Amino acid sequence: MRLNEISFNDAKPVEGYGPGFFRIGGEVFEGPVLTGAQGTVPWGGYADIETLVALAGQVDVLFLGTGAEIAHLPADLRAALDGAGVGAEVMSSPSAARTYNILLSEGRRVALAMLPV
Repeated sequence: MRLNEISFNDAKPVEGYGPGFFRIGGEVFEGPVLTGAQGTVPWGGYADIETLVALAGQVDVLFLGTGAEIAHLPADLRAALDGAGVGAEVMSSPSAARTYNILLSEGRRVALAMLPV
């Protein structure tokens, strides 16, 4: 088996999660978070639409983690993202974190907004 060292550039990978928290780049964050090349910051959840819309033109895809189970996004959030041209993929937070890490390791312009499990 061949092993390759992964470089994540400016963004930090998701290293772990648990009830109410995420570990990203060696730091623990409580509650919902937004992470990507811009850094990791608390996220206000589904009501914090403007923070996600501001990613337009900065990312190729935004992964939205909906917690322990996959759920539909609120219609106003989906409409705002579509209107701004932000491509969003919705999945459970664990799946979103894994997918984000893979694309991040490939050097893709990605961001991740997650609700805790």
